[in-house]
Amino acid sequence: MSHAHGSTLVFDDLRTRRRVPAGSGAAQRIKRRLNQAGAFVLLLMAAPLMLLVAWLIWRRDGAPILFAHYRVGRNGELFRCLKFRSMYRDSERMLQELLLSDPAARAEWERDQKLSRDPRVTPVGHFLRKTSLDELPQLINVLRGEMSLVGPRPITTGELARYGAARWHYLSVTPGMTGLWQVSGRNNTTYDERVALDRRYVEERSVGLDLSILWRTLGVVLARDGAK
Repeated sequence: MSHAHGSTLVFDDLRTRRRVPAGSGAAQRIKRRLNQAGAFVLLLMAAPLMLLVAWLIWRRDGAPILFAHYRVGRNGELFRCLKFRSMYRDSERMLQELLLSDPAARAEWERDQKLSRDPRVTPVGHFLRKTSLDELPQLINVLRGEMSLVGPRPITTGELARYGAARWHYLSVTPGMTGLWQVSGRNNTTYDERVALDRRYVEERSVGLDLSILWRTLGVVLARDGAK
């Protein structure tokens, strides 16, 4: 019985995969080149600000300046997603101690993979996260072709299992620096809503939608809407 049930799940899963809309190879290559050109221009414009942020982190908290964490990219390829370091150096130990001692924090982490009051975040890190400046190094990921300016939010391998059948939508495109989640409430949304937004982006993606998200992202960043 369990074997038959498992087979049905696999069949349904593959059927879902076939329903994921796929863009042409040429369109994907063009988008990648446009993203890389845009990231190069933005890096040049943001270079003075990024140097200032790097100096603030080093002066207050020391090295390392950048934090690289593995995320799942297109077709399941792992890449090191770059951010300015916003947490204390022993953040992993701090997290494990908190989850062991605080049931409410553990439940929140298991539900959202985030903490509304995260003791691991440094004073400089709070400012960087509020202003989204911590994500500027991801322009380097875009230059490498590992990310796009717009796409689903990059997730960990552990999170991929929580996407269910929608993981085929996620894996069919390149994750983005910004996307529907970032302009639709960000940390004010539930995890299921984030998954739904990523799936919706893949099903509706177009040049017009990308431009709309980029424009809305500017307003969200300036208003610090949903950032924590």
